[in-house]
Amino acid sequence: MNESDLIKQNIGAYLDQHQRKDLLRFLTAGSVDDGKSTLIGRLLFDSKTVYDDHLEALAKDSAKKGSAGGEVDYSLLVDGLQSEREQGITIDVAYRYFATPKRKFIIADTPGHEQYTRNMATGASTANLAVILIDARHGVLPQTKRHSFIASLLGIKHIVVAINKMDLAGFSEKRFDEIREAYTDFAAKLEVSDTRFIPICAKDGDNVVERSTRMPWYQGTTLLSYLENVHIAGDRNLIDLRFPVQYVIRPNLNFRGFAGTVASGVVRKGDEVMALPSGRRSRVKSIVTLDGELDEAFPPQAVTLTLEDEIDLGRGDMLVHPRNLPHRDPAFEAMVVWMHQDGMRTGKSYLIKQTTNLVPGEVKDVAYRIDVNTLHRQEAEAGLALNEIGRVSIRLNRPVFFDPYKANRATGSFIVVDRMSNVTVGAGMILDRQPGELVPTKKAQERAKPGAHAPRSKVDAAARAQVFKHKAATVWLTGLPKSGKSTIAYALEKQLMDLGCHALVLDGQEMRQGLSRDLGFTADDRSENSRRAAEVARIATDAGLIVIANFVSPYASDRTSARETIGAERFLELYVDTPADVCAQRDPETYAKARSGELKNFTGVSAPFEAPAKPDLQLSHQWPAEQCVSKIVELLRSRGIIA
Repeated sequence: MNESDLIKQNIGAYLDQHQRKDLLRFLTAGSVDDGKSTLIGRLLFDSKTVYDDHLEALAKDSAKKGSAGGEVDYSLLVDGLQSEREQGITIDVAYRYFATPKRKFIIADTPGHEQYTRNMATGASTANLAVILIDARHGVLPQTKRHSFIASLLGIKHIVVAINKMDLAGFSEKRFDEIREAYTDFAAKLEVSDTRFIPICAKDGDNVVERSTRMPWYQGTTLLSYLENVHIAGDRNLIDLRFPVQYVIRPNLNFRGFAGTVASGVVRKGDEVMALPSGRRSRVKSIVTLDGELDEAFPPQAVTLTLEDEIDLGRGDMLVHPRNLPHRDPAFEAMVVWMHQDGMRTGKSYLIKQTTNLVPGEVKDVAYRIDVNTLHRQEAEAGLALNEIGRVSIRLNRPVFFDPYKANRATGSFIVVDRMSNVTVGAGMILDRQPGELVPTKKAQERAKPGAHAPRSKVDAAARAQVFKHKAATVWLTGLPKSGKSTIAYALEKQLMDLGCHALVLDGQEMRQGLSRDLGFTADDRSENSRRAAEVARIATDAGLIVIANFVSPYASDRTSARETIGAERFLELYVDTPADVCAQRDPETYAKARSGELKNFTGVSAPFEAPAKPDLQLSHQWPAEQCVSKIVELLRSRGIIA
């Protein structure tokens, strides 16, 4: 039964069927006069989703404007602003909705002018697919490259290159192939997994909804057919559960729910979840919606979760699966699109809105800005101006939970808000960087040059190494409580001293009793403890010693910061890989208190531990301390630290 008959016979069944249709968000982009608005108008008209009164108004406007030579000007269905109609260009992002029997669509018609780059980025931020229009007469232009780059930057995985106005190129297959080859060469630089080329004539509808009879050499699908069938379900991140808490609902003493939108992953009743930043664990008791309870929820559903245990959660906290944690860091690198006439200023305090967090922070450095027409990197020491895109480093007043944008658009994106006007001034995408991958600015490169700062000490590292007969380094031991770190650390110190080396153990418990006695065991306090330890280790390493730092240091970001503080070439990260149940056997009383809740924020029980992904050396709990020490000494020799 077709939709028209179903509407007549059972409107309820039709609405239910319509509700279950998949939704595709896509944008159109291209140079001025490439025919974006005309293409969308043609899609709306040929798919029979334009009302009769709109058609009458369209006919009158077309005759009045006279832009289509007496024919219907389909672009007027989309260009709604008076200034757009007067100038014949698209300025704002125009959103249009239509549906076919197979799928629902939301179209964002984005402007082509470079001065409206921010508008194009806004339209791309929620799109699954981009339709890049190219005028067959002009071929690939700088604007084509700019729009394709922005689409790639915003994480759009599917691009349709619609080569328009084929009628003005004589419907030439050769011209189509030339443009396809030129675009393919350029697109090899972009992270786009699916690119499709379709020759069209938007004005006449060739290959838009119906197959063209004037281009028999093209055997591919029409544009609408491709839009109806392109597979986007695999683009969703259904692996990494991220549930940022938006609001705590407490209507009475018997109900405590955490409302929010599932950013990624799937959550089911009975799932074990971890609350961040506290690290407390519980299980999902129910998934509540206005229409009743669900057995599971997935993005982008807005739901309320209740838990089996009483856990203190608030806006900005996050529920995740215990063995799948996001990054936690107050600092990150990102690509930022600047969207305000007042330029970005490094060092100025802004508000960063990421998931449900609103955190003060600042732009520390701008590594470079990108010429969006050529994709070349350019210096941008002063910051970014309106519509510019650049790579920046951001530092917040407190850590947030995030994923790289290319892995998770929901938790990897943020906006920048001016603190005085409360206006959104920028939008950013967090980069997936590893330790040592920071892109230095020109100023940072100047600071790093030998002799840029006159050292206070008259003794350099080479002189110390000559006297001590070894190089300086920090051996950073990380692992769960009672994993055996202390035993290995002191045994290593003894072995190094026997070899004639100058070694020092920097012990976590001693730090807690002295320099860090003012700190607790919250996530922020643990990060501060690691920061202090790294600074002490740096000073001792600068003095020429081999420092053996013995710390739980559960967060990967804190260990990365320690590496950057001490110097990557002098830092060795060693992971004492002892499972929690083995640690509990070594100290059953402490672990029992942690599991009962008597001890709060205990790593490995009620607080997370992020194991190193690529440690310099991984030590097994099945090895005796002597074997572990032997392995470490071998590593130090292989790195040229000791003879």
